[in-house]
Amino acid sequence: MSGLREVTLGQLLDEAVGKWPENDAVVYTDRDYRLTYAQFAFEVDRWARGLMALGVQRGEKVAVWATNVPEWVILQFATAKIGAVLLTVNTHYRTHELSYLLTQSEVENLIIIDGFRDIDYVDTMLELVPELLGMQPGDLLSATFPRLKRVIGLGKRRVRGMYRGEDIPALADQTSEADYLARQAELDPHDVVNMQYTSGTTGFPKGVQLTHYNIGNNGYWIGANQHFGPTDRLCLPVPLFHCFGCVLGVLAAVNHGVTMVMVDIFTPDLVMRSIHEEKCTAVYGVPTMFIAMLEHENFPHYDFSSLRTGIMAGSPCPVEVMNRVMERMHMTEITICYGLTEASPVMTQTRIGDPVAKMTGTVGLPMPGIEVRVVDPGTGLDCPVGVQGEVLCRGYNVMKGYYANVEATERAISPEGWLHSGDLGEFDQDGYLLITGRLKDMIIRGGENIYPREIEEFLYTMDGVLDVQVAGVPSRRLGEEVGAFIILRDGVEMTFEDVKAFCLGSISRYKIPKYVAFVESYPMTASGKIQKYKLRELAAELFPEAMQ
Repeated sequence: MSGLREVTLGQLLDEAVGKWPENDAVVYTDRDYRLTYAQFAFEVDRWARGLMALGVQRGEKVAVWATNVPEWVILQFATAKIGAVLLTVNTHYRTHELSYLLTQSEVENLIIIDGFRDIDYVDTMLELVPELLGMQPGDLLSATFPRLKRVIGLGKRRVRGMYRGEDIPALADQTSEADYLARQAELDPHDVVNMQYTSGTTGFPKGVQLTHYNIGNNGYWIGANQHFGPTDRLCLPVPLFHCFGCVLGVLAAVNHGVTMVMVDIFTPDLVMRSIHEEKCTAVYGVPTMFIAMLEHENFPHYDFSSLRTGIMAGSPCPVEVMNRVMERMHMTEITICYGLTEASPVMTQTRIGDPVAKMTGTVGLPMPGIEVRVVDPGTGLDCPVGVQGEVLCRGYNVMKGYYANVEATERAISPEGWLHSGDLGEFDQDGYLLITGRLKDMIIRGGENIYPREIEEFLYTMDGVLDVQVAGVPSRRLGEEVGAFIILRDGVEMTFEDVKAFCLGSISRYKIPKYVAFVESYPMTASGKIQKYKLRELAAELFPEAMQ
C-alpha cells in the first residue's frame, strides 16, 4: 500500500535531522539533558562508530538491560546504524530469567546499568559470569554463555572485565567515516533490528524478531493517527524495553520530528512535572499510570492545558478514567492501541474524533496497511459482526519470526501470512474491534503481560509442590493479580510466605503470586483438561479483597 517505506531506522533518523535539526529531540527534566535532533544524531554516530571499533558486527545482538536512561534511546539508533540487533531486556528480570535470555538469544554483547530498585544488575551479572573479574574487557570467555563477548556498564560501578559506558563513544575515531558509511550501505530495511522476548502459554519465552520495515512503518502510522508533527512534545514514561516505549514512543516521535520528554523511572509527580515544564502535547501510559496521576495530591498544582493527545494501552480503560483524562488532563484527542509484540506491535488504533464509547469499549480500527480478521478457532472461517473468534492480522507488521524457533514461528504465522494473536475478539457494526477474552491465559497486571506457564514451570521446582496452576485474580487496582493454586505432596506443609520467599530474587516481583491457594484438585473437563476459566472464577471467590 502507499505510505509504507523501505528505509532503515538510521535513514529515518537522518531524515528527521535533515528536516528538523534544531528541534529538541530528547529532554529529561530531572537532569541537565537536552539534545536537538542534530546533537542527538551526533551522539548516535559516536556510539555507533565506537561499537564498530569494539568489533561489533552486522547481525550481532546487543542486549540492553536498563531503565529509560539517555543511552537507551541513543543505542536504539546506534545499533540500527551498524546492522546490529537491539535485544531489549525487561528491567524486572532476575537471575533465572536473565540466564535463560542470554542462553536462548546467543547474545554477543550486554549493556547494563548498576541496578533497578532492589535488583543489583552488576551482582546478578557477576553471579552468572564470574569469569569477568579475571579478564580484560573484550576478552571474555564464559563457560555458561560461550557467545557472550562484551559487557558494558553504564552506571557508576567500575568492574574489572567490563567496559565503561563513556569508553565506547571515545573509540569513535578508530572507525573511519568511510567504513561507517560502508556498513550502513550494506543494510536492508528487511534486516532484523530489534528482538524482544515474549512468553506463550506453553513453553518458555520466545525472541520476537522485528525488522526496520516492521517497526519503522508501524511507528509512522501510530504517530500519524495522533496527528503528530514537529511542534508536538511527547512525555514518555513507559518502559523502552516494551514496544510501547521503543516503537509507539520513540519511532512515532522520530518519524514526525516530535520531541521526546523522557522519564527514566515512572513516578506520577515526575511525569506531571515534565508535562508542566515542557508544555507537552502528548503523554503515554497504561490506565494505572493515568489513575496514579489523577489521584496524586499534587495533581491540582500542575498545568495540563498543553496536552491534547497520547496513547492509553496495555489493559482496558474504564469509562470513568477516560472521561477524567479527557476533561481534567485536556486529552480530548487521546487514542487507544491494541496489538502484540509479534505484530510490531500495533494492529488497531482508535482515531481522533472517535466517541468515548468507541475509545473505552473497543480498541479501534485496523491500521493502514494491516488486515485484521476475527475467525472461528475451530473452522478458520470469518466470524460475523458481533460474534467472538480469534483475532488475526496480516501485513507489513508481522514479525520475521521467533529466534531459533521454527516450530513456534510456524504455529504463530499461517502459510498465507496470518499472525495468530491468541486473543478473542469481535467486530462491531462500524468495523471497530473489541477484545473479549484470551485464548491464551495471559494475566495483565497493571499493563504488564504475565504468562502463567512461565511461573508454573518455576514453582514446579519448589520442594513439596506436586502440581501448580497459575491464573489471574480480578483486582480493582491493577486489573488482575497473580494467583497460584498449589497441590502439595503428601505430608508436606507450606504457607504463602514459603512460596513468596522461594520466588524472591529468582523471578521478577510482579510475577510473584500475590495470592496462593492450597487445593486438593483442579476443575477439569471430561477429557482431563484443566479449566483455567474456572480457576479464575474460584480466585474471585477466594480472594474478594483484591476487588476492594
